[in-house]
Amino acid sequence: MRYGYARVSTTDQDLTVQVEALEKAGCETIRKEKVSGTSVSGRNELQTLLEFLRKGDELIVTRVDRLARSMRDLQNIVHDLDQRGIVLRATEQPIDTTTSAGKCFLDMLGVFAEFETNLRKERQMEGIAKAKSKGVYKGRKKSVDEDAIKALRAEGLGATEIAQKLNISRQSVYRAL
Repeated sequence: MRYGYARVSTTDQDLTVQVEALEKAGCETIRKEKVSGTSVSGRNELQTLLEFLRKGDELIVTRVDRLARSMRDLQNIVHDLDQRGIVLRATEQPIDTTTSAGKCFLDMLGVFAEFETNLRKERQMEGIAKAKSKGVYKGRKKSVDEDAIKALRAEGLGATEIAQKLNISRQSVYRAL
């Protein structure tokens, strides 16, 4: 059986192009999700699919970065699939884990996917640092009213009571005090 996996990083992105390509590739079942590919944790559809696959099945993605953007995650997934006799293929890239060339190309694409993720993080951090130096970026607005916490404390309330009254965690109370 051929199973497809489609993934985009954000909820405003569309999966249609990937799903159509996987259907054209003959996938009977397609699991899809809208979640970051930088880690396998929190990717429930991928985990369900990986647990369901059996020997002789094929896992098909459009591109390797849809499966993983971390070399470690990609290698773990590919190793697990290989040990279980499951083939990995991509519709837009010459990846076929049944061939040496396919495995080699898979590793190269995995390196580039991780490299791209790391570059994006570096650019983001540079942008934040530049914005902070200009005084534009001040971080997230405070969600806790420190004055209210201090006023309740002055009334003699304890951390647990303050937290319950303001519907916040005790840790937030301690941090404010």
